[in-house]
This record gives sequence, structure tokens and C-alpha cells, in this order.
Amino acid sequence: MLIEQPPKILRLLYPRALWRMDKKEKAVYLTFDDGPIPEITPWVLDLLDKYQIKATFFMVGDNVRKHPEEFKMVVERGHRIGNHTFNHIRGFEYLSRNYLHNTDKANEYLHTNLFRPPHGHMRWAQYYVLKKKYQIVMWDLVTRDYSKRLNGQQVFENVKRYVRNGSIITFHDSLKSEKNMKYALPRSIEWLLEQGYAFKVFE
Repeated sequence: MLIEQPPKILRLLYPRALWRMDKKEKAVYLTFDDGPIPEITPWVLDLLDKYQIKATFFMVGDNVRKHPEEFKMVVERGHRIGNHTFNHIRGFEYLSRNYLHNTDKANEYLHTNLFRPPHGHMRWAQYYVLKKKYQIVMWDLVTRDYSKRLNGQQVFENVKRYVRNGSIITFHDSLKSEKNMKYALPRSIEWLLEQGYAFKVFE
């Protein structure tokens, strides 16, 4: 639970970040981290098109540099874009000036006002600067599709167990997550629709 749905005390570390949206609205915000890559991102886009769902993709700048066609596909299909640094680096492991430079470098490709720190790691000084430039988006439910300890069914069960009104749900369009995500994502979408959830993106 500590990972899948961060407790309130952790959310207080970054009080102006978005962790959960309107608690009174039966809606969720579907997000994808770490792409774009040609092996996974087009598959995700086709699935979202099938259900007429828009999502937010927090992209690694170097992946955008290497895979501009996949980046273009996400934009042209009307999805929201977010910054996930240029090299998917952890804030705790880098001096603030290096971390902020890496984020700015990514935004030369992304041109977005949304930011999500890889692994949720930011030093407070980094957060203080970034919150002036970006709307920082964390999560209310991380599916753990990347975990080697979980299978696709368990990832799907995480969605069913922890989702609630306003949840920001995190999947990953990455090779590490491919097997679990391809199993859990379509089943999660169908289940959420059956439960009456709407899918929204950040304004």
C-alpha cells in the first residue's frame, strides 16, 4: 500500500503537487511514464483509441529525441504531454543544478507545463524551483506494472483495489513493464468503465 497508494504523510512532502483530483467526481486520470518507444507506445495509443480515452504521457526527453515519430503520434492523437526529465534521473542522486538542467533539456523537446519526477524523487530545493515552472503531477495509484515480483493479474488487482474518485493512475509504456501492462491495461480500462468512471486529462 505504501507504494501503490502513498499515505498522506508522504503527500505532504510536496504539498502543491497533484496527488489526487476531485474526490467528489467519479473520474480517473490515466498516465503513462518513461516513453515514448516504438515497441510499446503505438500499442498503447491504439488501445486508447479503441475506447476513445485521452491520457497523459510523462515522457523522457532522450526517448523523444530518439523516437520523434512516436512522440508525434501521441501529440497528434490528442493526448497530454508531461516532462519526466531528459535521462530519467532521480532527484536525490543529483545536485539541484544538474537535475534542473536535465529537466530543462527535456522541455526543449516537450514544451509542456506538466512535470513528474522519476521515481517520485525530488530534493526540496528542486521541488521549490520546479513548482514555479510546472504543475507537478504525482500519483494516487501506481499500478507497479514494472515489478518483476508481480504478474499481470496482480497489477490489475492493484487497480481494482486502490482506485477511487479522482485517482491519478500510473502505468508505464516501457519494455520493463510490457508484459504486465499489456495484460492489465485493457482489463483495467474495461473494468473502470463498467464501474462508471470517466477518463480525464489535466487542464
